[in-house]
Amino acid sequence: MENMEYIDRLYGKTEITDPIILELINCPTMQRLKKIDQSGYFTPFYPGTEQSRFEHSVGVYLLLKIYGAPIEEQIAGLIHDASHAAFSHCVDYVLDAGSASEQSYQDNIFDEYIRRSEIPAILEKYSIDTEYILNQTNFPLEETDLPDLCADRIDYSLRSARVFGEIESADYFLENMKVENQKWIFKDFAAAKNFAEMFFKMNSKYYSDLFSAVMFRTVGDYLRYALEKGYIDKGDLYSTDSEVLAKVAQFHGKDEKLRRLFDRMNNKVKFENSPADFDVRVICKSRAVDPRFRVDGVVKKVSDVDREWKTILETESKPKTYFIKFDKN
Repeated sequence: MENMEYIDRLYGKTEITDPIILELINCPTMQRLKKIDQSGYFTPFYPGTEQSRFEHSVGVYLLLKIYGAPIEEQIAGLIHDASHAAFSHCVDYVLDAGSASEQSYQDNIFDEYIRRSEIPAILEKYSIDTEYILNQTNFPLEETDLPDLCADRIDYSLRSARVFGEIESADYFLENMKVENQKWIFKDFAAAKNFAEMFFKMNSKYYSDLFSAVMFRTVGDYLRYALEKGYIDKGDLYSTDSEVLAKVAQFHGKDEKLRRLFDRMNNKVKFENSPADFDVRVICKSRAVDPRFRVDGVVKKVSDVDREWKTILETESKPKTYFIKFDKN
């Protein structure tokens, strides 16, 4: 397989040469992610902010490679989002197996999904143990629990901040970050606090804001209704965003409720957060990070020296609840 020149909006131009990475990138399971939107279905609310799960997945791989993670961890980073359904975390508001407050459906099915894909055969071809790759505890740089940083969290926050125009470049953060003892550590308090504040802005303004709540709920309602009516089946959710929309769209002219749900998810129906009088209650996962940094030879977290940040962590780490009232007209 020929080498690949890849241009990433965060890490710039690179040549991908490792045969197993090239084969994984080009396999059907990974290629499908090119047509799965990272945010879910945010374009009606924030036009021009499209980014794919594929872009993020390759980004996590590149970040791990740049900072010297072993090839097994690079592979784990590359495939970590392979089990996302169409519309990403919107599926958590469709299927009972998911958790809206934790947005965990993709994680719940990851192991089974990968085993049923062509990925294990590719791993075996290059003498990589599938069981080792699927054991997340082997890869603390790629994935770890909040509020710690991991490659997944670093990439999606920087990438989204770039896409939404909150930062012009990720260079400042990347240049002030390093890996020590399998942990991401900033060179000083200022860089760590700046990253924490950037992540806070992305969470409060985009990841768990009112628009996100409406997006998750309206896309979830649309897809659940389509499933109940038999317009699509569960397997269709593992095609792509555009394929699902095209299949359901055939029924818009025959089903008034379906069309009304479609208008809601396309931001054509006015709404407000109205706890006293609402149509639907929506719970959104909320996130906050507590980056490590080095000071006087000692590694600390931002909350160790900033009491205000400790309070923010406690508040922002709790799921947010919205009470959505839609215009009846």
